[in-house]
Amino acid sequence: MLDIIINCLIAFLVGGAFCVIAQVLIDKTKLTPARILVFYVCLGVFLTAIGAYSPLVDIAGCGATVPLTGFGYAIANGVKTAIDEQGPLGILTGGLTGTAGGITAALCLGLVVSLIFKSKPKR
Repeated sequence: MLDIIINCLIAFLVGGAFCVIAQVLIDKTKLTPARILVFYVCLGVFLTAIGAYSPLVDIAGCGATVPLTGFGYAIANGVKTAIDEQGPLGILTGGLTGTAGGITAALCLGLVVSLIFKSKPKR
């Protein structure tokens, strides 16, 4: 039981640290949220490529895989796996294969929410 609580606490702290860093970047720089999101995905790919992100995932679990850096991690791992299995063609297919579950969930949940709630135009 104590292991579960510690794992949840570590995941919360790591995921929260990613959020705090993004909020500081929004507040203290002229970076737009969209640029920060792209930076986080690219950072996840880069850290995976140099082998630094996998140990963080092993320690923090969902605290490292749920934020956008985790999306970059999933893309990089998908490409790596696909290259091992398919060769150079895996460069084109691996990223989508590695992230298909998350993309499908986002699309389906977006559709459900759009059917439940009525949109309002911005003024």
